[in-house]
Amino acid sequence: MPLRTGKLPPEVLQSLVLSHLGRRRPEVLVHASLGEDCSVIDFGEWVGVLSTDPITGAVANAGWLAVHVSCNDVAACGAEPVGVLPTLLLPEGTTEADIRRTMAQINAAAQELGVEVLGGHTEVTPGLANSIISLTAVGKARRAEYVTSAGARPGDDIVMSKWAGLEGTAILATDLGDRLAGRVDEALLAEARQLIDRISVVKEGLAAARHGATALHDATEGGVLGALYEMAQASGVGLEVQPAVIPLLPSTREICRALGADPLRLIASGTMLMAAPPQAKLAQVLAREGVPASTIGRALPLEAGLWLVAADGRRSSLQPPERDELWRVLEMLA
Repeated sequence: MPLRTGKLPPEVLQSLVLSHLGRRRPEVLVHASLGEDCSVIDFGEWVGVLSTDPITGAVANAGWLAVHVSCNDVAACGAEPVGVLPTLLLPEGTTEADIRRTMAQINAAAQELGVEVLGGHTEVTPGLANSIISLTAVGKARRAEYVTSAGARPGDDIVMSKWAGLEGTAILATDLGDRLAGRVDEALLAEARQLIDRISVVKEGLAAARHGATALHDATEGGVLGALYEMAQASGVGLEVQPAVIPLLPSTREICRALGADPLRLIASGTMLMAAPPQAKLAQVLAREGVPASTIGRALPLEAGLWLVAADGRRSSLQPPERDELWRVLEMLA
């Protein structure tokens, strides 16, 4: 059966990809698994943290996004990003000016984060309709201090930074601006386009690791709800989450309303999910460091299940991520 655009469904990923991982090495402390975006390699007192991500759904700012999205994964291990390796696969007809523009974006983001472009690969590839950027990020952390997606424990608070659907809001406002004109207030569209500047979660990832986070996971494809499911699967816990308290910006709410999209399942790079004991008061700690953060739920024992709890107390099951709303909207409007 042909697969749809977007990330593979969890059951397909598990059966077709995660069952073929070569020979396990003793130096690898965190292996590939559902819900884990990074590998961690033992180097004694320090560990190396590696992650890779493509940019396929955005047109504008793709090079800049690629650096931040991959470095976000490294920060979700509580690790400091050190360098990036971009692979640029470019369609026939690409010009030197196109490459110069993409590399200028990559350089600007790398300068912002203080990371080096360590190498990579660039080629014009036949058969592509659009450019594909895949970028590997490399980071470091002390061996005793790194955090994964798999450490959440029953009783932990589930804390979220910033707002749901952040990256998707910026992409839709930028790439579908003409279609949204007249349907969404221009001031909100302008605000939404600027959200790209809030895409980094390096600050909150490193701060949360310092202040007692047991698990970190950045919300990318599948949005906040997809990331919650992945964190729960990685940690082997249940969840109880209150969608009504998940922060949404007015621009996200209005753009999603105009396009018929669910903002909680819209790609959300720029948002970090964190688990921490209640006594850590992580949301307040992050707020003091200048990062908006909210407690949106709590971890439960595994057998309690995964639940979304409405404001009136009604409960519905949190389902695995199927497809990001960005892909659905783009196909619908194609």
